[in-house]
Amino acid sequence: METESIYGNYEKVLPDVLARFCSELEVLNTQTRAKTGEGIYEHLISRVKSDESMREKCARRDLPATCRSALREITDAIGVRVITRFIEDIHEIAAYIGSLPDVEIVREKDYIRNAKPNGYRSYHMIVAYKAPWEDIDGQVPGVYYIEIQLRTIAMDSWASLEHQLKYKKNIRNQKLIVAELKRCADELAGCDLSMQTIRNLIRSAGADGEGKEG
Repeated sequence: METESIYGNYEKVLPDVLARFCSELEVLNTQTRAKTGEGIYEHLISRVKSDESMREKCARRDLPATCRSALREITDAIGVRVITRFIEDIHEIAAYIGSLPDVEIVREKDYIRNAKPNGYRSYHMIVAYKAPWEDIDGQVPGVYYIEIQLRTIAMDSWASLEHQLKYKKNIRNQKLIVAELKRCADELAGCDLSMQTIRNLIRSAGADGEGKEG
């Protein structure tokens, strides 16, 4: 017998909420490309957490495996990861998200300015997003939580390696690997800052040189 989704009647709504939110990010990307010649992000990855993963998370948090737990007690049923080339783009995207009329910021954590001890860097947001579908409380427009992670390409590559280390078992030389990852994280952070500085210099040089030829 097939088990009903933990999301209940909202299982079909969540992808629509996700698509609507991503389309708002694409508006910013298109506007930025028109103004500067390049998008503000390299790519974005989005997902609705699977039924199995959500049930496991409820169990880890000692919550009943119910629709209310999945959509109210837990805030990452919908997840979006935005990958940028430069650090300043992250803060610009975060500000844009916060300015959207349908968004209320629930929580923000800046692990770029305040990296985790292991070297992890990223910008995290939890937002309550109003969308034109009924939510679990019967509201229309409904409110759905979205977890957002904003990272540079370098941060994302590092996080992928760290994720492999975290979930692989019986890894030899683990202390050495952890130390090397921390060293790489610090070096990549330095490179991100240098790349940002170089881009700023190039853009400044371009602005200063406008209209001087001919």
